Amino acid sequence: MLYQIPSFLLDVIVGLLGGACLLRLYMQYHRVPFGNPLGRFVFAITDWIVLPLRRIVPSVKRWDLASLIAAWLLVMLKFLLLWLLVGNLGRIATLPLVSLVGLMQLAVSGLTALLVVYAVLSWIPNASPMLLDLISRLAEPLVRPFRRFIPLIGGVDLSPLAAIVVLQVIAIVLGNLLVFAYQ
Repeated sequence: MLYQIPSFLLDVIVGLLGGACLLRLYMQYHRVPFGNPLGRFVFAITDWIVLPLRRIVPSVKRWDLASLIAAWLLVMLKFLLLWLLVGNLGRIATLPLVSLVGLMQLAVSGLTALLVVYAVLSWIPNASPMLLDLISRLAEPLVRPFRRFIPLIGGVDLSPLAAIVVLQVIAIVLGNLLVFAYQ
């Protein structure tokens, strides 16, 4: 219990902040405007860490590396605090690598959530057009490759489901990598 509660709280905090940093990176890469409520929220909760990093780390083409590094640092801080809690500092040298795997897990979780929201919104006939447009612009690059191979079945697009299945397989692989890194 002394480990589970701090672990859960750190997962929530880092999931929100790190996920927002990754969403900022993803939105900037796809040139999604930030004038919408979600974009303003993402900027509001990530500016404190991204803007100072941006002075040191420049963007490369459309990739906002400061947002990526901010998310990675947050995940690294989470693992460091958890390792301090259990006294597992013997493997501190693996912290950057473990944090990279944790960052990839966070990205996969975020993309999965995005696809679930995209699928649900596609079923709602009176969904907010602004929200639907935003989510569609973010989800379309993920489902487009699957649409080439998966036809509509009874008027239902199963490509988001296929993308979610692939993301879950990736999540399983990353989870096993993380367990392997702990051993």
